[in-house]
Amino acid sequence: MLVIPGQPGKDLCDRELGVSRRHLLRVGGAGILGLSLGSMFQMQAATAAAKTGGGPGWGKAKSIILCYLQGGPSHIDLWDPKENVPENVQSAFSNINTRLTGVQFTENLPKLAQVNDKCTLIRSMAYTPYGLFNHTAAIYQMMTGYTTDKVSPSGQLEPPSPKDFPNFGSQIIKMRPPTAPMLPFVMLPRPLQESNVVGKGGSAGFLGKAYDPYTLYPSGDDMNMKKMDNIKIDDLQLRPDVYASRLHRRARLRSVINDGMPAIDNAVADYKLNEYYDQALNLIVSGRAREAFAIEREPDAIRDMYGRNTFGQSCLLARRLVEAGTRVVEVIWPKVANSDNHSWDQHKDLPKRMKTQSAPMLDAGLSGLITDLDQRGMLEDTLVIAVGEFGRSPQRGVSTSGNGNSADGRDHWPYCYTAMAAGAGIRRGYVHGKSDKTASAPLEDPVHPAELLATIYHGFGIDPQTLVYNHLNQPRELVKAEAVTKLFG
Repeated sequence: MLVIPGQPGKDLCDRELGVSRRHLLRVGGAGILGLSLGSMFQMQAATAAAKTGGGPGWGKAKSIILCYLQGGPSHIDLWDPKENVPENVQSAFSNINTRLTGVQFTENLPKLAQVNDKCTLIRSMAYTPYGLFNHTAAIYQMMTGYTTDKVSPSGQLEPPSPKDFPNFGSQIIKMRPPTAPMLPFVMLPRPLQESNVVGKGGSAGFLGKAYDPYTLYPSGDDMNMKKMDNIKIDDLQLRPDVYASRLHRRARLRSVINDGMPAIDNAVADYKLNEYYDQALNLIVSGRAREAFAIEREPDAIRDMYGRNTFGQSCLLARRLVEAGTRVVEVIWPKVANSDNHSWDQHKDLPKRMKTQSAPMLDAGLSGLITDLDQRGMLEDTLVIAVGEFGRSPQRGVSTSGNGNSADGRDHWPYCYTAMAAGAGIRRGYVHGKSDKTASAPLEDPVHPAELLATIYHGFGIDPQTLVYNHLNQPRELVKAEAVTKLFG
């Protein structure tokens, strides 16, 4: 096996590590590849020099809220409308002006139209759909930056596996752990899902379960708009008979016992059990998480601004979590990808379903989040991203993914779609990229999903090409893409 360590050794996040004896032994067997020890150190130095980072937006983000529009919203019917196009491309909705001169949305987003001067609109998201025309595979790519070989014609994948590439949130909290005793990574109000494949792309994968998100999935059907009132956080509560001081005494007793068992301590040192135990203890005793989850303490006017529905209240909870010290919050659209009603997967009845169901929730929830963060001064270091796994076909009633589509529905379309970004140094009032006349393909500055992830890492001061090691101890880049620094002011 050949391992080429970078400056920090096995894990480039651990700056205190150097080259281990194990690495030297591995490199010692690499002569047949023409790689000498001197060459290794030369590559190591080059790697270190390449990881200095910097540039617009570097390290501005302390936290991120991803509003993941699972299902793939139609960009043409929301924030990239077109005029003077063929009848089967034309949106059923009227266009409205926004705060930016010359930039229009459809009538579905009147509230977002009044805050887009605080955001960047990316109208050139695009990728070539090799095996990625359906939800699960595209979601996995968006969340991890990688594709997978195990895709059936229908787009389905195998269930989540410890061998999976990690969700970007897991990578962030490993490299930028929160400083407050708070849940580092929270996913709500439901898992990523297409059909019976649940959670693919939503775990820490080969990083290990220590970096999995805390999943807050309140009870109730997806159509229950009051399900956020059902939040239960029993695992963050102290039992009535256990006071904080008593719990700390137990922790001290545990430490005394551990001090007398050095052999066991040495055996489990690599698992950092003490670190994880202390984090859990501090989290429970501090009460920060319990306080953050108490959205009922918010003024009625604030709750109304976000929208009294699952998505809106999830966005509000995301703000509260970030305010309390959570590093990463992923708000998953509260309806499974391939479904009817509030889903974005609108193969039929798009005008009715978007107008009366999905668009009003997005409009209030996302605009409320941006407004609230800005008014509190939190938009300075909180990155907000709203994006789906793809857009919808410019032509109505055609099949691009093997699905049936009615004359008023649109199929999957990864060749061109729209995302919105705000905060943490993201330019205000900026439109990045441009789609063609029918929003079928980018005319300028295409942005691949992996480049969007690279931009997120860049915002946290993490080089996108930092190496991590998978379950086979093989080096892998966080993502094989460069940050789009034009998005930053």
